Amino acid sequence: MKRYRRIRQFKQEETGMSIERAKEHMKKWGMDDRVLEFETSSATVELAAQAVGCEPARIAKTLSFKIGEEPILIVTAGDAKIDNHKYKEQFAVKAKMLSPDEVAEKVGHTVGGVCPFGINEGVKVYLDESMKRFATVFPACGSSNSAIELTMEELEQCSGYEMWVDVCKLG
Repeated sequence: MKRYRRIRQFKQEETGMSIERAKEHMKKWGMDDRVLEFETSSATVELAAQAVGCEPARIAKTLSFKIGEEPILIVTAGDAKIDNHKYKEQFAVKAKMLSPDEVAEKVGHTVGGVCPFGINEGVKVYLDESMKRFATVFPACGSSNSAIELTMEELEQCSGYEMWVDVCKLG
């Protein structure tokens, strides 16, 4: 119970800083005013789709993994799941997700608001092919009640991505 309280307290304190960090990042491209903030949670694909008013597949979820001790982010379509075989082919290691504490510490955002914007130095971002079927997608913006609508070109530009990868399956 104590661990839960500590994580919960951290989430409440850090969420405000995370969205501000993401907005500051988006300001570089004049997109900070496009960040949407909701009265309700958008922490899951389903909740985000309801808040935005789009199909769940268009929610760009950001998943946090580690390769050795290095964190990476993979941004995928809302209806996509990591395919362990494809992941291992791409990165030469088994998929290992970061714990919630590691996400906050290594990435700079808390679970529910993880996005590729305003992240810690050295975190590599990969974009999954599953999103290419959409003209626009809605990634989070640093908090569990935010999103921004971006084209693939805008997502590439703002995320500082390494490359497009094919590590997911739809389902």
